[in-house]
Amino acid sequence: MDFITLNALTQLNELKEKSFNKLQVIFKHSTRCPISKMALSRIDRATEIATADYYLLKVIEDRPVSNAVAETFNVQHQSPQILLIKNGSCIFTESQNAISMEDIIEQQ
Repeated sequence: MDFITLNALTQLNELKEKSFNKLQVIFKHSTRCPISKMALSRIDRATEIATADYYLLKVIEDRPVSNAVAETFNVQHQSPQILLIKNGSCIFTESQNAISMEDIIEQQ
């Protein structure tokens, strides 16, 4: 899967605008967490939805962006966490072992 690195606050406005035309998926990843590594691997191996953009946000390395995502989309920070952004809002979020591509497909 081709992830777009999400590491700048300016990307959030762009991502939000793009969500009016295409589903935006944010994977919040902790590089220190084995559960996060497993969830990322599961998503990375899955067949991606062609009608979505996928972003990878490393929460430790890019803490200000991670905090801004939680505030912008009014979600509690968790890691690992997946957020689906559509029409400028978070329409779905899941975390830990519950993260799956099936959930993304169901929500699109």
